[in-house]
Amino acid sequence: MNHPFKKNAKLVLSNGITFTGYSFGAKGSTVGEIVFNTGMTGYQEVITDPSYFGQIITFTYPEIGNTGINFEDSESENSVKGLIVRNFSNNNSNWRSKLNFNQWLIKKNIIGLYGIDTRALVKILRSNGSMNGLITTEKNGLDSCLEIISKNPNMQGLNLAKEVSTNKNYISKETTMTDFDVRERVYNNINKFKIVAIDFGIKKSILNRLVSHGCEILVLPSNSSFEDVLSHSPDGIFFSNGPGDPSTVLDGIKLAKLLMNYGKIPMFGICLGHQIFGLALGGKTYKLPFGHRGLNHPCGTNTNIEITSQNHGFAIDPNSLSNDLVEITHLNLNDKTVAGLKLINKPIFSVQYHPEASPGPHDSDYLFEKFVSLMLERC
Repeated sequence: MNHPFKKNAKLVLSNGITFTGYSFGAKGSTVGEIVFNTGMTGYQEVITDPSYFGQIITFTYPEIGNTGINFEDSESENSVKGLIVRNFSNNNSNWRSKLNFNQWLIKKNIIGLYGIDTRALVKILRSNGSMNGLITTEKNGLDSCLEIISKNPNMQGLNLAKEVSTNKNYISKETTMTDFDVRERVYNNINKFKIVAIDFGIKKSILNRLVSHGCEILVLPSNSSFEDVLSHSPDGIFFSNGPGDPSTVLDGIKLAKLLMNYGKIPMFGICLGHQIFGLALGGKTYKLPFGHRGLNHPCGTNTNIEITSQNHGFAIDPNSLSNDLVEITHLNLNDKTVAGLKLINKPIFSVQYHPEASPGPHDSDYLFEKFVSLMLERC
């Protein structure tokens, strides 16, 4: 990407380390938790994933933007607070492209920084953990930047799910925009299952995948009550992904606990929903040093492994779970963190990763069929 001779933007980390580079996208300043994503594709889906709300993403893949932006692949109206890349391409080439990358970032008011050594930045984050930082195109001195950063809260202790959740009920009917559709193949002549989905920052593609598996989806806000959910007589209940510290999502934890005690309706949780399930079971969560964000994380057991898409900064402490209530079904095989669980003798399960494969591999799509199978058993 061509750039001005003089560098005109910088990143300042909360520990004082500074990277100087070039501005793209919107101008100004933005503060957030600096994290990194190792995926090679799917930057539009990543940037609009509500699970990244409040964060600034560093892409480890060296060039971002070469396929432009289309009007179908965004996961939500939410977006990241900022973007850091080694290089970005304004010369997009893809038959689906409607905007170039820079135009889209300006339209969404996302501030970008490029031309820095992203490998060095990621090494700092891996050694010291994710930390808050500031991207700015303004001429602030280091002390001024550090003061701005110090006023931004840390991710631990933040309930961001309530910031991105819907504030009203709505029906989701759109299916996946591919031929990877199983309604006719698996669920011939079966009435649609009614799913209540609790929105903690839900991705559009997860809803589409559930619809493609023969479900009718009613999406409810994150603060919905036990009575709200049961009033819709659902065949199944889904707890979505989302941002922030799971231990602060008290409405969701309370709801999950009541529904688990009720125990008659199949439940499926993904990412933040998985962590909420663990907390509802009496477990504890903790912040990972730099999280899991990418498209190639191996999960499962030693004999059954899935390559998965992940985006999370917290995990469930396995020692805090009762073996009498829950079984750990999947581990992240990179660091042995809990990646899946199910309740004993109840139709309730969850995974830490994103099985809808947007972006990412399709290894885990069977989990949607598993959810439907639990509902089929109760027809």
